[in-house]
Amino acid sequence: MLALVNSSLHAAKRTGARAAYNVVSQKFYHKNVVDHFEKPRNVGSFDKLDANVGTGLVGAPACGDVMKLQIRVDDDGNIVDSCFKTFGCGSAIASSSVVTEWVKGQHMDQAVTIKNSEIAKHLNLPPVKLHCSMLAEDAIKAAVKDLKMKRSASLLGAAGVAAPAEQATTAAM
Repeated sequence: MLALVNSSLHAAKRTGARAAYNVVSQKFYHKNVVDHFEKPRNVGSFDKLDANVGTGLVGAPACGDVMKLQIRVDDDGNIVDSCFKTFGCGSAIASSSVVTEWVKGQHMDQAVTIKNSEIAKHLNLPPVKLHCSMLAEDAIKAAVKDLKMKRSASLLGAAGVAAPAEQATTAAM
């Protein structure tokens, strides 16, 4: 089976034939994975120092996938934009792309309720690729956590209270 896949991909490379690639990709991947892999939505990056941007950076050491997902929120905590950069397989890229679409318009507290099982079901991921949807779920949670930490530090600073890291530094002096 692997030989068939490899020979089809090599044939597509040699002849420049996109059709052979499409036959192979559609045979092994659900159309939603192929769609989000070939036309990923919201690829990019925001300034991580922006007070309204939360960044989640997660990885899977077993396969080498690395996912950075960012959200931009308004003052009420509603996600107004999202983007991602993922280095990994087609399923990881598709999971990232889908999640950036889903979180837009949601409150950040609602976005963290998205489960990897929902992503996996939408993309029809096989069991061997479930870790990709888990990364996407973890990335959302990490981005929201990052944003909440920024906001909490900002509120502490505005109130004239030193953040815990500043307190430790000040105490050491």
